[in-house]
Amino acid sequence: MGDALLWHRLQFAFTAVYHYVFPQLTMGLAPVLAWLRFRREEKLADFLTRIFAINFAFGVVTGLPMEFQFGTNWARFSASAGDIVGQTLAMEGMFAFFVESVFLGVLLWSKPTARQKLVAAVALWIGSWLSAFFIVDSHAFMEHPVGFARSGGKLVLADLGAVLTSFWAWVEVAHVLVAALVTGAFVLAALGAFYMLSKRHESEAKRLLGLGTTLGLVASFAVAFPTGDQQAKLVARHQEPALAAMEGRFESGSMAGITLIGQPNVPKRRLDNPIRVPGALSFLAYGTFHKNVRGLAEFPEDVWPENIELLYYSFHLMAGLGTLMIGIMGLAVLQRLRKRLERSRMLLWGLMIAFPLPYIANTAGWLTAELGRQPWVLYGLMRTRDAASPNVHSGDVLFTLIGFCGLYLLFGLVFVFLVGRQILAGPGAEEAHD
Repeated sequence: MGDALLWHRLQFAFTAVYHYVFPQLTMGLAPVLAWLRFRREEKLADFLTRIFAINFAFGVVTGLPMEFQFGTNWARFSASAGDIVGQTLAMEGMFAFFVESVFLGVLLWSKPTARQKLVAAVALWIGSWLSAFFIVDSHAFMEHPVGFARSGGKLVLADLGAVLTSFWAWVEVAHVLVAALVTGAFVLAALGAFYMLSKRHESEAKRLLGLGTTLGLVASFAVAFPTGDQQAKLVARHQEPALAAMEGRFESGSMAGITLIGQPNVPKRRLDNPIRVPGALSFLAYGTFHKNVRGLAEFPEDVWPENIELLYYSFHLMAGLGTLMIGIMGLAVLQRLRKRLERSRMLLWGLMIAFPLPYIANTAGWLTAELGRQPWVLYGLMRTRDAASPNVHSGDVLFTLIGFCGLYLLFGLVFVFLVGRQILAGPGAEEAHD
């Protein structure tokens, strides 16, 4: 209980996971809103804009504590790398968040023409995705530091262009955005299925099903390839211990297989009951079946990821759900092409209850990234144990963590009430807008 570092990490993990429930949907809905405005489908666009706005508001409220935690919980990290990470986070606030907020306000509280609504929706899309770029770019610097120099024991910005154009950052941004599109698509499909099953707003339900299943299939594939494939290749090139831990691989060798099922046994340095696809890991990571993939035994234990079991299961949960989502959307698109989707009650029920899957997969993906980087907060430069605030006692962190849990429970109940009211009212309900 006296380990303050443990509570620092748990508090940041809790607030980050909770916060990301909201922006992944706003990023996923933003291009859909622009497309609907372009097609002059105003009733459906207004309905989804209200759901977007609720998610945006809760995303802002739950995101602010994370900014403060850089000072309260991670003061030594901020003192060391704040000159660099602070640049991209400030750019997100000054440029992207400002654009997103202003044009969301235009859509909600003014009386724009259809053309002005289209311009506002496109600007909202740009602001939403630009916000993701700057924030993920900050995270990418932690995963693969570039564009820095050392001065007086601190990291200082030497090349902003290198930070903004890092290949790691662009691959990670692409992966995050298409994963958010999957979330948006599953929510659209779930809404369409709900209205179709309840025999309400059937014309809008058909449109939601069409948009959701088509976008969901394309985005689910794009999460796996090319964005997920490129992300895995970067991990293989720059974070070999993380790749080995993600697959529960302790020994080296060529023709390394992808593990479908297995349980990592860290004390005995083996994977129990494995079922593998031979050669698949070598090919996916390096482009050839005969490439040697190093196991954890080749690295000093002090650079191993600190929780191999959780990392292994997070990665496989993400990959497994990704495969399942491709299957669900593939079946739904097939049935829609056969003009049977609206009459397939079991599939409609499946689409309706499947909307949490991308939320779980996205959370598992972020856990994979964070756990894989450990024990580093700045990969290869600064260890997590050296980044925490030295003067904040574990009791203080635990007290505020309990407070966050209670407050966020209240937020969650309010969020469910507000979104539920919008969904029950449905598209075109003026009282829901008020």
